[in-house]
Amino acid sequence: MEAPFLGLSLVLVLLAAGWGNGAGAAWATSPGGCRLVQSTATCNGRWLNSVPRNLQDEIEELFLDDNTIQVLGNASVLAYRKLRHLSLSKNRLELIEAGAFLGSQGLRVLSLADNLLFTNYSVTAAALSALPALRKLDLAGNHLTEDMVSVLLWNLSSLESLSVARNIIMRLDSSTFTNLTQLLELNLEKNYIFEIDQAFEGLQRLQRLNMAYNYIPCIAEFDLTQLRVLNVSNNAIEWFLALESDALFELEVLDLSHNQLLFFPVLPRQSKLHSLLLKDNEMSFYQHLANATSLANVTVQFLLIDGNSTNVTTVSLWDEICHSNLSSLRLLDMSQNQVWYLPEEFLAKMPSLTHLKLNQNCLEMFHLSEGEPLAMLTDLDLSQNHLSELRVDLPVGGVLPSLQLFNLSTNRLQVIPAGFFTYTRKITTIDLSHNRVDLCPQQTVAGKAENPPCVDIRGITTLTHLSLAGCGLQGLGSHPFQGTSLTHLDLSDNQEALTGGLGWLQDLTLTLQVLSLRNTSLSSTVVDIDFSGFQSLICLDLSGNSLTIFPAFLGILKLHTLDLRDNCLPALPQDVIWTPLGKSLHEVYLSRNPYNCCMLGWWDSLQQVERLHIRDGQEVTCSYASRTVSARALPEPILQGCQWKTADLALLYLVLALPTCLTLLVAFAIIFLTLKQKLLKMVKSRCGVSSPY
Repeated sequence: MEAPFLGLSLVLVLLAAGWGNGAGAAWATSPGGCRLVQSTATCNGRWLNSVPRNLQDEIEELFLDDNTIQVLGNASVLAYRKLRHLSLSKNRLELIEAGAFLGSQGLRVLSLADNLLFTNYSVTAAALSALPALRKLDLAGNHLTEDMVSVLLWNLSSLESLSVARNIIMRLDSSTFTNLTQLLELNLEKNYIFEIDQAFEGLQRLQRLNMAYNYIPCIAEFDLTQLRVLNVSNNAIEWFLALESDALFELEVLDLSHNQLLFFPVLPRQSKLHSLLLKDNEMSFYQHLANATSLANVTVQFLLIDGNSTNVTTVSLWDEICHSNLSSLRLLDMSQNQVWYLPEEFLAKMPSLTHLKLNQNCLEMFHLSEGEPLAMLTDLDLSQNHLSELRVDLPVGGVLPSLQLFNLSTNRLQVIPAGFFTYTRKITTIDLSHNRVDLCPQQTVAGKAENPPCVDIRGITTLTHLSLAGCGLQGLGSHPFQGTSLTHLDLSDNQEALTGGLGWLQDLTLTLQVLSLRNTSLSSTVVDIDFSGFQSLICLDLSGNSLTIFPAFLGILKLHTLDLRDNCLPALPQDVIWTPLGKSLHEVYLSRNPYNCCMLGWWDSLQQVERLHIRDGQEVTCSYASRTVSARALPEPILQGCQWKTADLALLYLVLALPTCLTLLVAFAIIFLTLKQKLLKMVKSRCGVSSPY
């Protein structure tokens, strides 16, 4: 008995000493509930009302988030002289005493977000001024005004990152960030800022500025040449004017999305801009306005009021953008605006453009001229416009050679220029959904001299994803996908696409993996629909149809995902889990079918398969005696009623017939016994006298 005890003791000793992992990697729990890992103490969410004093003196990081600390006293962190990072977010902190950080001269990161520091901000400011090494400070969510912020930051010249987000700052001026000469990053989002007056002039090293979700009405004479990232999204900006200068701006990302821009922004003439976000504005171009005979006539006047002085600035709307160097621009997002055309040479200034988003505008035509090859463009989104025409003036072989994703959905297109996709070489995804297009070749129609226009995608060997939802497809030829390698195909909302069978899909039997046939008028009476040859299918959407019987061909497919919602199915096969489909299925959608509550054996079987997820299981219902109930929790009366209905009918009929049969048998026996003597005499009289043996 002693040997096993000694072995166990040795193991415990070795584990306690950190044997095999090193003592520095061990962690323990302090009496206050804090977790200690190396030099980091985590005490989040412990209902602490003060800083624990029983931690290791050598800790460098202390996290006290989500507690109830109200005051950080002079001796609170005095014992932790090596502290580099202190986080007190989401407490009830109202006061930091002036000497609280005198023993923490090396503190570099301090988070005080979501507290109540507005109550004693002047005393707290004195405490912060004793941190000569502080690099990052978070004061977000403390109900601070601009005056309070100015006091709190007065002696923090070492700061490199500052957040005063989610406060009640309304106006910024030159006194707000005085002495923050080392600041690199400033977060002012979600305040109430509506006026900025030379607030950033002293921030010569500032690189990232976030002023999203405020009330800024405009930005004029933008001159922060050192800034790399500017986020002023979700404001009320109507126009953006950069300083008219040939100075090189370091600006790389400009986010003006979700504003009220009326004009394309006047950008710096020289910059390193690679991302320009203009989504969700009221922007348009005005070069084609009536009576505008030249670019010189297309101008706008800005009234600038600065104190008692008033200046009027006249800007040529399009001529100004021509002076901006956009050669490094890679992403341009102009979606959700009021753009109804693009000026000439607009895209010619952007040879490095890779992503262009013009969706949800008013475009009626998209024109690619010879001077706008867009050789680097990989993603082009023209969806949700009024496009009826694509025009291409480029030489053969020069049409978007790097394009990979092309979204043309929800327009008025009927045709795409012949050979448009021939030289793309890299295109993988095309979305033509909700356009009145047909695919080439088309079946010849008797009595018609020529077929209507069609889109030819044959021979695009790189194409893998194609959406043709809601295109009104009909009368398709026998090989519209010849030469493609489609893996994803969406044919939803085409009522007549499958009326002639599946012959036109024959070129995809080996490659197709994901197929959507939602709302395509599929019914169980259509005998020509059989996908058993599509052995590569892993995802099939048959929702929104009129299936009354579970299709037999499904049982031999090895699908991972199957969608059967919104059909007319009373039940699924009882043995569905034993088929190849049941063994491969990972997720299934089954709701909004009129299932029979007394035929739910298949439902119980599916729920017992561990790997299978019924994504809409809570919504699956069944019908019983004109009632609709959840299939997951059938009431006891329904269960009992179903037991009677599903009992062996032959046995039930036998039980019901047995009393009648017994009654007839007894009656027959009584009659027989009563008439026995008379019957014997009658037989003897008819047959004569018996002969002796």
